[in-house]
Amino acid sequence: TSSLFCPTVVLAALDIPMLLWSHGAPVSPKGASLMLCQALRRCGDKLYDPLQHCCYDDALVPLTRTQRCGNCTFSVCFEQCCPWSFRPQEAFVVKGKGQMCSSVQSLDDRVCRRVS
Repeated sequence: TSSLFCPTVVLAALDIPMLLWSHGAPVSPKGASLMLCQALRRCGDKLYDPLQHCCYDDALVPLTRTQRCGNCTFSVCFEQCCPWSFRPQEAFVVKGKGQMCSSVQSLDDRVCRRVS
């Protein structure tokens, strides 16, 4: 029985990889590799690709979305509209996301006038 066992094991060891490879490479749907390799983020109960969207007020919006801030326009994914009450005619400041609205005005900030 030992002489039958060895060739059977060798044949099985050779046949299994051949069976696996004979069906070709696995096929994945288009874009599946991107979804598996990129870090997805959550907005409420939805997952999204941060290279295409951002979460703004618990809603998914495209990275190109803009909104008014007084007489200025700001990118909701990268900037924020902050109230500014030091001068009544200049009622808003657009700051970068992550900056505190209460922080001192910097060179990157844009002062926006109130629209009447």
